[in-house]
Amino acid sequence: MKNKFESSDPIEAFSLVVHSHLQWDWVWQRPQQFITRLSHKHPVLFIETSITEDNSAVASQSHRHLADYPNIFVLNVQFPRNKWNDAHFVDAQRVRLVREFIESPLGEPFANPVQWFYDPMAVTAFAGKMNEIATVYDCMDELSKFKGAPQEMVDREKILLEKADVVFAGGQRLYESKRRLNSNCFFYGCGVDTAHFAKARNLSKPSPLAHLPAPVLGYIGVIDERLDYQLLADLADANKEWSIVMIGPVIKVSESSLPRRPNLHWLGGKAYTELPDYGGGFDLCLMPFALNESTEFINPTKSMEYAAMAKPIVSTAILEFVERPSDFISVANSHADFIAKCRESLANPDQQAIARGLSIAEKNTWDSIVDRLEGHILDVLNKKLELV
Repeated sequence: MKNKFESSDPIEAFSLVVHSHLQWDWVWQRPQQFITRLSHKHPVLFIETSITEDNSAVASQSHRHLADYPNIFVLNVQFPRNKWNDAHFVDAQRVRLVREFIESPLGEPFANPVQWFYDPMAVTAFAGKMNEIATVYDCMDELSKFKGAPQEMVDREKILLEKADVVFAGGQRLYESKRRLNSNCFFYGCGVDTAHFAKARNLSKPSPLAHLPAPVLGYIGVIDERLDYQLLADLADANKEWSIVMIGPVIKVSESSLPRRPNLHWLGGKAYTELPDYGGGFDLCLMPFALNESTEFINPTKSMEYAAMAKPIVSTAILEFVERPSDFISVANSHADFIAKCRESLANPDQQAIARGLSIAEKNTWDSIVDRLEGHILDVLNKKLELV
């Protein structure tokens, strides 16, 4: 009887070892969208890290199968906080613990994997050390620009770009930057699960936001240094009858520093399955990004999610939208302009722009993108085979 991962072509039967800077159970985004789909055909070992308050000098690991995705193992590598900044210790313990798992009976499918990196900091521990058959770098953000990024991030990413057999970039500006160091680089931006977010258009029950005064202006995403908090305060002050709703986990900024207004609602993170219910209660979708280092290269996934919900969208003038204007997003050049565009979109929603956004979302599903990603990996493996 055939193993569920066997293929008539052995090149197609590769497994994946994924090194992520994000934990699996955090916000559901690009890594989970890609990896869950790839796991339909390939076994996956998803490696995440966590910091413990234990002050010992011992690193440990735990692992689990995902109930909804049984072809994925999540390996959590735990480091004591007092050793996290010791790069030599972290590298050595990372590779030791991962090898221990792979050498166990559960790790058999990952003996000769494709290594897939989200975390450039992991490259010195793992590149060339896991009997890998290929190396992939999926660059979803310019992580070196983020608050608290390690000083070594830039140098390690250069190493990763040199070693990667193929690079995927999550934004056009990221693509233009990374292809200078790796010519086998491809731009694959925002995808969307259109069927999931389409539920916002036809809610089977009232939205959890139904109790709020209308109109509701909403944001779904991480609450961090990439947002313009003064803009949010100004927006709430501009019309006290508006309900401004912010949905997402708060990280790297203090909750006490968030602006507080009676009509500005910080609802925290919600499960991915719940997002259409909340989005269905939005009258207008917001992208209130600050214009700073951390947003210089972003290409927000939420633009496609908002579009799939068939909602009007107002954004600040992040470079991705300025250099490549979108005809379904209203882009504002100042706080006053952002507020004015919100007023305009609420009073007279541009139905043609909404229809264009919906059409673009339907052409950019995660399924279609993953098919193309897998094709690039197979190209790499076949070229390597030709050289043997």
